Amino acid sequence: MSLKTAKVKNMAPELAQRKTRHPSWLKVKAPFGEQVHDLKTLLSRLRLHTVCEEAHCPNLGECWSHRVATFMILGDICTRGCRYCAVSKGKPVELDEMEPERVSEAVRLMGLKHVVITSVDRDDLEDGGAAIFAATVRAIRSKSPGCTIEVLIPDFQGSEQSLRTVLNERPEILNHNIETVPRLYPQARGGGKYSVSLALLEASRRIAPEVVTKSGMMLGLGEEEEEVWAVLQDVVRRGVQILTLGQYLRPSAWHLPVARYYHPQEFQRWKKIGEELGFIHVESGPLVRSSYLADRQFASFNRPLKSRGSQVLVQLH
Repeated sequence: MSLKTAKVKNMAPELAQRKTRHPSWLKVKAPFGEQVHDLKTLLSRLRLHTVCEEAHCPNLGECWSHRVATFMILGDICTRGCRYCAVSKGKPVELDEMEPERVSEAVRLMGLKHVVITSVDRDDLEDGGAAIFAATVRAIRSKSPGCTIEVLIPDFQGSEQSLRTVLNERPEILNHNIETVPRLYPQARGGGKYSVSLALLEASRRIAPEVVTKSGMMLGLGEEEEEVWAVLQDVVRRGVQILTLGQYLRPSAWHLPVARYYHPQEFQRWKKIGEELGFIHVESGPLVRSSYLADRQFASFNRPLKSRGSQVLVQLH
């Protein structure tokens, strides 16, 4: 497929006229209600972190009410200094080996039907935290066998052994976000390498072809259209099946500024391009985040998938 050269209408004049910080399509109601309060209380009691809260996700209320949540393991301090991420940076505390059991208990008590397990980067650990990922998957399987599991992993500094440690537990989805275009990696993703992320996605398909692979990008950091298209080609060629595209929002003045806001129609156009390139499912929209209604993304696979040694038929919603 050739790249369409016609650009989507520039939204800058419209945005310049607005006095609000964000365009209207980025406005969401703050999550509230008894259910959200109860879940926050539970997480606090179990001393757990969710990326929904740590990364200030705008979809927290919607996903939690849909019985989907994203737990952030390995603490809440990241060893890398990415300029787009709201998670705290610095020197992590020592490893909490009981964390997997607490996560599995939260999944059981919350009655989750789909859980996403992610983490901060732990470059201070020899395996990057892969063993804790694996232990968390095992613990959830034992307490909530009907819950599907997605792992959103760091790059493990390119360690295939760490990747195998996670994949040996056969989560339903292996997710690793490509995040942005190669040109912007030095300023946006300190410590990360585009080539390492691509290699990890490719290795996942080779090691465990029955595990669904997924990746995502933020738009609005200053990427060019041709660069986005090239990244999507690179990712789909590595066998990635699910793609997420969302608007970058600046967490604080220290983080990179938003280069531009994409209109919802532009996200729909990228969704169509992604589908034409060969992704099985594309979730694309201003408020889409990697874990946004992740169970729905998994349900797009209306075919038998091997899971834990048995055939599981996943039906379309």
